[in-house]
Order: sequence, then structure tokens, then C-alpha cells
Amino acid sequence: MIRGGVGAPPTFCYRVSNPAQGTDRVGQTGRIAAGSIAVSVVVLGLKLAAWQLTGSAALFSDAAESVVNVAAALLAFFALRVSARPADANHPYGHHKAEFLSAVTEGVLIVIAALEIMREAWQAYLHPTPLETPLLGMALNGVATLMNLGYALVLIRAGKRMRSPALAGDGRHLMADVVTSSGILFGVTLVVVSGVGWLDPLLAALTAVYILVSGTFLIRESVGGLMDAAPALEVVEHARRLVAEYAEGAIEAHDLRMRHAGPSTFLEFHLVVPGAMTVADAHVICDRVEAALKGEMPGMLISIHVEPESKAKHRGVPVL
Repeated sequence: MIRGGVGAPPTFCYRVSNPAQGTDRVGQTGRIAAGSIAVSVVVLGLKLAAWQLTGSAALFSDAAESVVNVAAALLAFFALRVSARPADANHPYGHHKAEFLSAVTEGVLIVIAALEIMREAWQAYLHPTPLETPLLGMALNGVATLMNLGYALVLIRAGKRMRSPALAGDGRHLMADVVTSSGILFGVTLVVVSGVGWLDPLLAALTAVYILVSGTFLIRESVGGLMDAAPALEVVEHARRLVAEYAEGAIEAHDLRMRHAGPSTFLEFHLVVPGAMTVADAHVICDRVEAALKGEMPGMLISIHVEPESKAKHRGVPVL
């Protein structure tokens, strides 16, 4: 707290806003993640059947990625349950980063699947076999692809709306699966029409490369979250503008820092006020800034460190 009154320079004051994670969000993300598990299991069954019917290396690559989809959906479900736990003595800032851990693990699984697909493609190239009942296999794969497309859109939209890395990562993975599945179906059609057998393992290898790149990008993005990477520049600038606009009565705000962790954004900064300002007046400014930030940027956890004007650095965010 700030000690002293008129004429007495205030000491440091920390004012923290830590809104509890809404049970509505927890319930929604849990239901969406559970739905992803169900869809992934059905899709895996369809794609395995398509591979067994045809013996296609390309369709095997599609089925192998669906195995990862099931694992990823399970990871996302459990990560969301962990991240929803309230802060405790060992985790005073909450468990939000569990979602980033889920996304990193999913990226690693994608890379492993890509390497397995490359191995299968090489074996199919060395020992080519004609495709069996390709039309039925392609039809089953097509149905599975449409199911993935529908749920990928659900996951991506929900991930953005609820700011959930686990749901968004799962959705992007399914969307990548849709792209590769569509390319595979087109390629298998070429194999059936042209009768050129080596196109099948070539298509599987190209699919593996695409999946490998997708997994690598997912790992890089998720590791950034674990390393407390800053939000997008426009998000930071918006917060700075709000502080400048609503901190009337203060002198400046400096050392402003932000980071994302799951659905929450952490913001902290030092707010410099006149040395003669009372505790009550300083808290009024903190309340006003906090209300403006939370009103326009929901899910924000705010820490304001109040300092006397002797601590001014004459840089950062000048108060308008």
C-alpha cells in the first residue's frame, strides 16, 4: 500500500487484478475438446479402413496423421482441464501454460508421424503393389475429410474466441489434415486413372514433408508462449493507448510489459504520480486504468506499480 499523505512521497504500491476464469469458458472448451476426441476416433476408423481396402501408401500417410489427431485431441482435453485449475501455492499465476505444453507435444507427434510416413513411402517405392478397391477406399477417405473440415472450423473459431492455444492448435492441425487429405485423394485419383504406381509413394512423401513443416511451425509458436513471448504488436499498442488515455492525474507509465498465457494476458507497468498525491487519489487512477483495460481487453491480469515522480524515467507512455 501507499503510505503517507499530502507532502509525503508515496512508497511502492502493487495493485493486481486477477479475474477468476469463468466456469462457462471451462465448460465450453471441455465440451468442444471432448467432441474433437469423438470426431478424431471416427475419422481414424474411416481412414484405416480406406488404407486396408486399397493398400495405398498415400492413404496410409493420411491414416497415420489421424492417429496423431486422436492423441492431440486427448492432449488438448486434459490440458484444458489442467489450465482451468485455479492458482495455488505452487502455481500462484495459475496453470494456463498447460495449453502450450499440449500444443508443443502435439507438434512433436506431428513430426514423428511425418517421419513414419516417409519410411512407409520409401518401402512402397521399393516394393510397389497395385491398389485394390480404390473407389470405395477413396469414398471412405472423402467422408472422413469432410468431417475433419467441419470440426476444424469449429475448433479454430472457438480457439480464437476463447483464446485457447490448445483448441486453436488442434484446429490448425485438423485443417492441415484436410489439406493433405484433399491432395492425397486427388493424387490417388491420378494413380487410378494413369496406372502409374510410383505416384502413390511420391504423394505420400510430399504429404510427409508438408506435415513436417506444419509440426515444426506449431512447435515454434507454442514454445514462444512457454517463453513468455509478447502478444502481437497491435495488442501491446492498444494497451499503451488505453493507459495513456485513462491515467489522467499521473505523470507517466514506464516499463510496460505484456505476455500471453492461454486465455489470459498479463500486463504490468510502473505508474509515476506526483509526490504529494494521496493514497486514495493514486488508487482512483489505478481503478480507472484497470477498468478501461478490462473493458476493452477481457481476460487481462493487471499489475500496476505506483511510484513517486522522483522515479520518473521520461520514457515509456506519457499520460495524455
